[in-house]
Amino acid sequence: MTRPKQTNRSMTKSKHTKFDPAALLQEFVLIPAPPGQERPLREVLVTHVKALGLNPTEDAKGNLLVALGDGKGTPIVITAHMDEIAMIVRRVMPDGSITVGPLGGLFPWKLGEGPVQLLGRTKTVDGVLGFGSIHTADKSSTVRKADNAPIDWDMAKILTGLTLKELSKAGIRPGTRVVVHPSRRQLTKLGELVGGYFLDDRADLVSWLIALEALKDTKANIVFAATAAEEVGGEGAKFILRNLKPDICVALELGPNVEDAPVELTDQPTVWTADSYSSMSAEDGFLLDKIGEELKMDLQFQSLSRGGSDASASANQGLCARCFTLALPMANSHGCEVMHPGAMENLARLTVALVEAL
Repeated sequence: MTRPKQTNRSMTKSKHTKFDPAALLQEFVLIPAPPGQERPLREVLVTHVKALGLNPTEDAKGNLLVALGDGKGTPIVITAHMDEIAMIVRRVMPDGSITVGPLGGLFPWKLGEGPVQLLGRTKTVDGVLGFGSIHTADKSSTVRKADNAPIDWDMAKILTGLTLKELSKAGIRPGTRVVVHPSRRQLTKLGELVGGYFLDDRADLVSWLIALEALKDTKANIVFAATAAEEVGGEGAKFILRNLKPDICVALELGPNVEDAPVELTDQPTVWTADSYSSMSAEDGFLLDKIGEELKMDLQFQSLSRGGSDASASANQGLCARCFTLALPMANSHGCEVMHPGAMENLARLTVALVEAL
């Protein structure tokens, strides 16, 4: 694959938008937003949307909606999801230790041992996710089980230093969300690249805002949606599309660098042609070929053997006729992800050009 030309804007403020993409990305990554508990991030997004002179609304599912244009005809829906993969408390043990499971596609080996936060009803509690000590030959120990079996959530425990009574007072119980600690949410600059947790889908929210800024005065009927609970089945988008009945949904996502659908970590966006749920029509692929040529972008097309987006999961259930998934090339999906920050603006440009061509 020929390496596309890259910008040198990596971590600098753009001349083409009022937003500072790098600063926005760090701001968004710092805010925990597990599925079903996206409000803190949604409130920050509301502030940025209102700064554009627009009036966002919130629906019953917790999605943030921004309607543009004259409202005539069938809307085009553009999504980027607010939620992040996380953990959920399964049980609080008598000794105060806590067992957890995944909320979305999170694997324990993607996190390893480290600090977490439990988002209790009355108090946020710090904890450490761990897998026990290694200094034993006891076959019942976690470390010996891991000698011959994959690490799974049954091997994990969280320690908080609090008693069962104290945890109960903090509102921590089965169903409490557990997220990566703020100390692990700082981005790391890696030459022209940047690394950090939850670039999926916080980096796409940056692109979403930049595209919204570019299209805010359009006459076309467009609904920008920052969706809830995407990581647990695209629940938020399905709720929106069932009500709006759009023909077209455009999802902004990550383009995972995987062995059977490789991409390069440049500032050139990727396009999903197929995934676990649906496939883009050939005609729509041809349209994106043409748009890429007009924008002088070397779009990276992917046919994924696993995964789904707001658009494809909705199309699978007949909630839209045409699905587009436009994405940011990214390594280490659902872990400590790595990407080229210049891709955020290019993804916004591609989104705007696609909408104007539809």
